[in-house]
Amino acid sequence: MGVATEEDVMTDPPYDPLADLLVGSGERPEGWSEVNLRAVGPLLRALLVTDGTVTKLLKAVSMEPIEVKITSQSDVTLDQPHLELQAPAGARVIIREVALVGSRTGRHFADAASVLVVERLPEAVKTRLADHPQGLGRILLEAGLETRREVLWFGREATRAGREGPSRICRTYRIVSGGLPLMLITESFPRDLELVD
Repeated sequence: MGVATEEDVMTDPPYDPLADLLVGSGERPEGWSEVNLRAVGPLLRALLVTDGTVTKLLKAVSMEPIEVKITSQSDVTLDQPHLELQAPAGARVIIREVALVGSRTGRHFADAASVLVVERLPEAVKTRLADHPQGLGRILLEAGLETRREVLWFGREATRAGREGPSRICRTYRIVSGGLPLMLITESFPRDLELVD
């Protein structure tokens, strides 16, 4: 095995840490654009590829407790099938939005919007959703549910009506248990989110 020459290095395709992570087509929703991973900081790259809980990662990086502030949560019935959740029209879902905020600094680290299929959730998860303001990863861990994450897409989200500031870097993934998707989660992070001392 020889040593790579400068010419070899220059002709190799650039490394993409998400290349083997995305499930399915990776097609972004309308309004999302591509993100150059080399142009964002290491914290954002880590948040896009993590298969652990984002809240735990943010706690370790920021060295402060992270509060999960529920901004809305409602129980609705799907009026059409949900492709990514493999849920039919008429299925009951919980739509939940939260903000992840540093409890000491008040720093806004992230937002998350989730759609959960009610009939696929164990009772322990439903109870915690109603009674405990914490992240979904923590709720699933405390319920002892075996799951896996499947990242579907990531990109830059266009600024939405009612949201001030620049576009945000987002990723969408689903949590699967027993062969069926339980929930679809879209996390969004400020474009300028950086490591802090």
